[in-house]
Amino acid sequence: MTITAAPVAGSSESPPVTSAPAPRRRRRNLTPLYLALPAVGIMVVAQGYPLVTQFLMSFQEFGLRQQFGAPADWVGLSNYIAVLSDPGFWAVLWRTLLFAAVCATATMVIGVLAAILMGRVKAWVRVSLQVAMLLAWATPHLSSLTVWQWLFNTRNGVVNNALVAMGFTQFANHGWLLDPVSFFAIAAAVVIWGSVPLVMLMTYAAMTQVDTEVLEAAQLDGTTGAQRFRHVVLPWIAPMLLLVGLLQIIWDLRVFTQISVLQDGGAVASETNLLGTYIYQVGLGQGNYGSGSAIAMIMLLLTLVITFGYVRELMRRGDA
Repeated sequence: MTITAAPVAGSSESPPVTSAPAPRRRRRNLTPLYLALPAVGIMVVAQGYPLVTQFLMSFQEFGLRQQFGAPADWVGLSNYIAVLSDPGFWAVLWRTLLFAAVCATATMVIGVLAAILMGRVKAWVRVSLQVAMLLAWATPHLSSLTVWQWLFNTRNGVVNNALVAMGFTQFANHGWLLDPVSFFAIAAAVVIWGSVPLVMLMTYAAMTQVDTEVLEAAQLDGTTGAQRFRHVVLPWIAPMLLLVGLLQIIWDLRVFTQISVLQDGGAVASETNLLGTYIYQVGLGQGNYGSGSAIAMIMLLLTLVITFGYVRELMRRGDA
């Protein structure tokens, strides 16, 4: 006789245990890629063809005859060898690197100090300062350069007249743009004046995101304002400062308009050229488009080396 155990009243039998099906691999959302395709396509069409043409031209003997339809002769690396063996190119390159380093450093320091100042003034002063900085940043380069040329004009410049009125008669008809040192001082002032507003506004925006509780705790511990900025605020905004600093270096390496317009004031081009104006003068001024393209490709390579750090930081922050 077989006895089967009946289920206990009030209890429920457990369902049979079955293994859960393996989760399917989540499909990757391709919508962002599809949305970016039009912008990528426009960029490839607008910049891809000129870039490829310039790259090929750097390996050709391309002058004025080729502009009128004459076939271009393939010369291989001759343009690059001629450029890299030219002492004038190296002088321009080191001058450009030094100018970019000085301008980028000064811009970052002044911008951060201005951002700190904005956090310590009254609201109406801060708003007025922000409006003034936005106007300075939004002013076209040519418009602002007209003012700078008027300030340092040799005959009737405001700076010369003011110095003469103060008793410094040696500055009567002084040519500020004729001397390379004063030329680059003015050029650096123009570049820094136009770049500081963006650094200041971005730094101030980052500083407003610092955790106030951490700042209050540091203040209760008896730290000074400088110590709080160094040990709390600065590490917080360091990633933003790194990105802005790299962008600033890239922009200052590619300066053209400011140098070209100031050179029209009487400066000696061979002593005041940077890479941007040097490429323009070799390519368009001398009609040597092959060498000009080679210099442009070297400048592009230099920019890509610096941009690599910028892109790597962006990717690191994205992964974080």
